[in-house]
Amino acid sequence: MLASWPQDDSGAASRVCAASPADPRAGRPVHRSAYLATATTCFIQETLPDIVTSGGSPIDPKQLEAAFSLFNEASSQLATAYAELQGRVDRLAAELAVANGELKRQYLEKEALSERLRLLLDALPGGVVVIDADDIVVDANPAAREWLGNLLPGAKWSDAARHLAPTPDGREWIVETPAGKRRLAVSESRLDVAGGRILLLNDVTEAARLQQQLEHHKRLSAMGEMAAGLAHQLRTPLATALLYTANLARTDLPDAERVRFSERVRERLRHLERMIQDMLLFVRGQPATQESVDIGGVLADVAQTMEPQMRARQVAFVRECALDRVWVEGDRKALTGALLSLLENALQVSDSGGRVALAAEVAGDEVCVRVTDDGPGMAPDVMSRVFEPFFTTRQEGTGLGLAIVRRVAEVHGGEVEVRSEPGRGSVFTLRLPAGSQADAPVRADADAGGTNTGSTG
Repeated sequence: MLASWPQDDSGAASRVCAASPADPRAGRPVHRSAYLATATTCFIQETLPDIVTSGGSPIDPKQLEAAFSLFNEASSQLATAYAELQGRVDRLAAELAVANGELKRQYLEKEALSERLRLLLDALPGGVVVIDADDIVVDANPAAREWLGNLLPGAKWSDAARHLAPTPDGREWIVETPAGKRRLAVSESRLDVAGGRILLLNDVTEAARLQQQLEHHKRLSAMGEMAAGLAHQLRTPLATALLYTANLARTDLPDAERVRFSERVRERLRHLERMIQDMLLFVRGQPATQESVDIGGVLADVAQTMEPQMRARQVAFVRECALDRVWVEGDRKALTGALLSLLENALQVSDSGGRVALAAEVAGDEVCVRVTDDGPGMAPDVMSRVFEPFFTTRQEGTGLGLAIVRRVAEVHGGEVEVRSEPGRGSVFTLRLPAGSQADAPVRADADAGGTNTGSTG
């Protein structure tokens, strides 16, 4: 239909292009649909006459009108589609702007939170160390870096931990710093997701010093009570010894009586010596020595010492423990004396035909030693005072035996407790922090109670 389109129509083309968005006459960008309408109008007004007269054969105006109608319809559809697309782009751009604004807000909030957490970590008096699954230090706050030799991220924690030395009870750690020795308590929390862990280091130096002062004041207070009780305790054996000594001065005293009186004097003097030794053991604030003690060996020694005495009193002695290479940090002599005191008390309250049991086991990070007897037991008022210095229910007792046991347990980082009922015997349990354990111990019968004594002294 448009075969007669002029071959040389550069003028018409330029006239159509003059309405393009780049046309300086437009003064501003023209929308795509407006451009199509303008181009179509220019084509009809300026080019159509040339087409109609081209080649000397005119074109049917109806056909030309139909062609332009189709062209206008297609142009309208394109303009509508473009408008819809442009609207969709505008909506997406608006949604993207909102999303970007929200992300930026969240980012700024997280940045602010991260900054607050960093300031908080830096201000904490305690140390914080973050360690990944490969034992590499990820982060450490200033306190931790100060205590652990300028600990930096990227270092191996095993290297940094060499600055820490365990305390005698194994519950805390000593570290050398430019300001002197510090005592640290270390706690650990696992990071399940990342596979690492967080270590919290608390400086308990001052708390430990105050605790030592408190213990010292308690000892001084106990010594005041002890002095009053000791005067009474010393008076009787000393008066008896003086009486026997006065009899020894008699010239007419038979030799047999002289020997008997001399033996009585020595007996009373030995009693006085034992009381003084017990008092010194009670007053002592720390074990005389610090070493790794094989608690199984200690139990074997005390059992060997007590078995002959048990047989002599016709009391059955049952040993229900088999600890292999279980260690306790402390004084072997003090621990042996404490266990012997518990067994001796159990023997003192047991009648002929009675039973005393020595049992031991490892429970978690503790060594539990129990002595059980089937003696008369204790009333609640007696049981509440059983560990007080100079409290005794025996005429010949000093009242320091169980007080010394408690003191030995405390200085070794442990404790001693009692369970008793009248007529059903007593159970004393000595708990001590366990050291290294090379082999798994044989668990003793859990029903065997702790140290059993029916009376104190």
